Amino acid sequence: MTEPRGRYAAVDVEGNGQQPPDLVEVAVVPIDNGHIGEPRAWLLRPARPVTPIARRIHGLSTEQLADAPTIAEVADEIRTATAGRTIVAHAAHVDVTALKRHLPGWHAARVEDTLRLARQTLPQRPSYSLDALIAELGLDHHIPLDLRRHRAAYDALITARLFIALTNTDMRQVQDGLF
Repeated sequence: MTEPRGRYAAVDVEGNGQQPPDLVEVAVVPIDNGHIGEPRAWLLRPARPVTPIARRIHGLSTEQLADAPTIAEVADEIRTATAGRTIVAHAAHVDVTALKRHLPGWHAARVEDTLRLARQTLPQRPSYSLDALIAELGLDHHIPLDLRRHRAAYDALITARLFIALTNTDMRQVQDGLF
């Protein structure tokens, strides 16, 4: 088994449902030479209320976030957590665009999109949604009990696992249908 070499940061953001969205949660999971580190997540107080639809998705309400810091208050921590790392995300343009919008001066030197990697590595699947890939590849084993789908730490951790699976040399040689 060959793991990806280098320093990566799997990221996920959750928004308040407004357009354009205010961030309500950001998570970063370090990946160092194929080894997944501990998720780091920040709850954030949005400038505008969380919509009912967004609340149903991630479970976070405006009231729950009332005492959370703003993105400006934790921006340096997020920059530090991602500095010098290739950003990994599923449908990466969404997360990278949101981070660029909310972290002035932040940029990703390099981005790996697990959606793109999945389409290349696992051709002809009926769906490349994160949920479909979680189920097909069995990525949700041994998830800490305090993490749940559509929360940033869970999604970033699953994305890190997906990235490892998709970049594994042995996996890339597997023919369609093994999983």
